[in-house]
Parts: sequence; structure tokens; C-alpha cells
Amino acid sequence: MEKNDNIFVGLDVGTTKVCAIVAEAKGGSLEIIGVGASGSVGLKNGVVVNIENTVESITKAVEDAELMAGYQIQDAYVGIAGSHIRGFNSRGIVAVKSREVTQQDVDRVISAAKTISIPIDHEVIHVMPQGFTVDDQDDIKNPIGMSGLRLEANVHIVTASSIAAQNIVKCANKSGIDVSEIVLEQIASSEAVLTEDEKELGVALIDIGGGTTDVAIFHRGNIVHTFVIPKGGQSVTSDVSKGTTTIPQEAEKIKIKFGIAKESLASKDEIIEIPGFGGRPPRPISRQLLGNIIEQRMAEIFTWIRKNIEKNGLESKILSGYVVTGGAALIEGSVELAVEIFNAPVRIGYPLNFGGLTDVISSPIYSTGVGLVKYAYKNRNELNKKAFSSKRSPDNPFATIKNWFSDLIEYFF
Repeated sequence: MEKNDNIFVGLDVGTTKVCAIVAEAKGGSLEIIGVGASGSVGLKNGVVVNIENTVESITKAVEDAELMAGYQIQDAYVGIAGSHIRGFNSRGIVAVKSREVTQQDVDRVISAAKTISIPIDHEVIHVMPQGFTVDDQDDIKNPIGMSGLRLEANVHIVTASSIAAQNIVKCANKSGIDVSEIVLEQIASSEAVLTEDEKELGVALIDIGGGTTDVAIFHRGNIVHTFVIPKGGQSVTSDVSKGTTTIPQEAEKIKIKFGIAKESLASKDEIIEIPGFGGRPPRPISRQLLGNIIEQRMAEIFTWIRKNIEKNGLESKILSGYVVTGGAALIEGSVELAVEIFNAPVRIGYPLNFGGLTDVISSPIYSTGVGLVKYAYKNRNELNKKAFSSKRSPDNPFATIKNWFSDLIEYFF
């Protein structure tokens, strides 16, 4: 089938589910035309641990999305998460060659900012400009055309384990899908659930996935900080399983149907029934007990996030508050607990501003998948996008260093 340049596909390969979303650009907006989802059993904490099982899950989700969309998927933007993800800020400086900033100067200064030491087993997956300085004028979003002698750039760099990234690409390739780009999951989710006003004023996005909780802080429209908490919805389910003495599959159902993230919100006389197993009869327990179990884990995750934000001195930048998305955001009382811990406004993040199958995917569990197609649509006109394959050649760091020294020599001499 011939490729349609107006079709965009997002593939969210998560710890508990794989989701494929197909969108079509129509009249300057996106319409979701296909959705497929399947249980994920080949990943642990966002990292592929079983190639065969992951390929099977991806294939099932893709086939369902193709059937609904009436379109054969050839390539996709694929999300990546996991505790191996690292995010940090860097700064580059170059001389402006013609005394007027050009796109070439911008490319060179971003390349200079990338000239940093990263672990040998990691690779850069995102370099996101935060702002530019031309001579002594700072906080510039687009410096092209400005006059000056020196150009500086602040960027946020995200790296991932090379092996983890290659395994995700390999699983997609084995499912018949070419990977257009690997995208950090909280960046994808931010495209789906955050408004531009929130990003400008300052907002914290908390995406609670199955294996990890992914966080991104925005200020003045740019990402200023990203990090990953190695706990997510699966940890909550595990606690419910242990605390109620039931198998994980039933614990997940109990969490979804009766879960509450603040014990005090459940009435004292509210009783729920826990299914028996191995021939044992069902057992009644207090919903407050269930709330106590869930609250402890959710409070741990939120407190961990708050401490990281405080450690990096970012609490004053989060003026519009916090947005919680992902499946665990739907647990009753999650917002109230988050407000208590962050002492700031909190809302649940639902996918925004799309058409088509709105009734199907208007849920936080689809935030990353919807965000991936919106990211693809937003960036479709960018040139020189990274090409990912299962056999990729690393950038030449020596060439970058050589160019950086040449720029310094030109500037100072």
C-alpha cells in the first residue's frame, strides 16, 4: 500500500499495555481513525525483557488499529520510558560567522551544547532548545535574522540506554513497523494533555505508567527538567495483591473498580468483596483498608516527585500547578492526595484537541499514544529528523569537538 503523508501512527509500548493509534490530518487538525490495544507481557519497568512476547503484543495492537482505520501501518513514532532515561541541561556557544544569525549558526550552537560526556552505553534521543542568547540579549526563542557576534543556547538533553532503545526498535521492526523516531513518553503525553498557557506559565506533568512514573517540568514554554520514578501503577497493584491476599490479576480489577487513593474519602461502613482463589470463598474487606494500601504507595510516588522538584529548585516555576495522567490518575482520590502533597492546583490530564474517535480514547490511559501522533503531526515539516533502525551508527563525537574548537578560535581570535 502506498504511504499516505497525512497519516500518523503512534505506538505506545508500555509495561502493562501496548497501544497503537492512527490519526489523519484533515483541514489543519488531527482526527483519530484507528485504535488498537493489547496486554503487554514482554516489558518490565518500561524495558523489553522478552522480545518474542513484546513482538506479539505489538502485532496484536497494530492489527486492531489497522482494521479500525482501514490503513496498513508501515511506520510509527514509538514511545520510550524506563529508569534508564536521563535528562539534564547543557549550554553551547559559537561565533556568528556572518554577524547575522542563520539556521546554520543555530545548528552549530545546538551541536556545541551536545558536546558533553555521556555514559558509553547511552545515546541522545532528544535535544530541546530552551532559549538563546545573542551577545548580551537573552531569553530569545528564535534568534534567526538577529545581528550579533556570539550565539549561545540553553538546551535540555535526554539520553536513553542504547540497548533499551535498540530492543524497542527491534521489536517494532519484527512486527513489520519502521520506527520514524523514538520519543520520550512524557514529551509525547505533554503534547496530548497540556495547554500552551500551562507550559508558558509553568507546569509539572506526571505520567503514571504501569512500570514507571515519568515527569516533565515546563516553564516559559520549554522543558526545563525531566526525570523518572521507578514505580508506577503496577506497584500499586502489587501492594493491593499482597495487602488483600489475592492474585495480581484480581488485584488489578479491584484497584480499577474499588480503588481509592485517600483512605479518608471512603466511608467506614463501605465493604467490598475480594474474590477467593484455589476453591476459597470470597472475603469481605473494608474499602478504607484498600484505600490505606493504595494511599501509601501513591503518596510515596508523589512525595518522591516533590522532593526531586525541591532538590532542583523548581517549585517556584510551577505556577499553573500539576497535571496527572496515565491509568493511575483515574483512581478515585488521586487528585485530592496530590493537592495535599504538592500544596498546589492539580488536575487529571485527558487528551485534548483532536477529532474522530473521541469517545474511544478520551481517557488518561491513551495520553501517550495520542501524544505520539500529535508530536508526529507537529514535527512533520522538520528537516534532518533522526532515522532509527536496529543497526544505527553513532554520531562522530570527534567531528563535533573539532567544530566546537574552531568556533571558539574564531570567536576569540
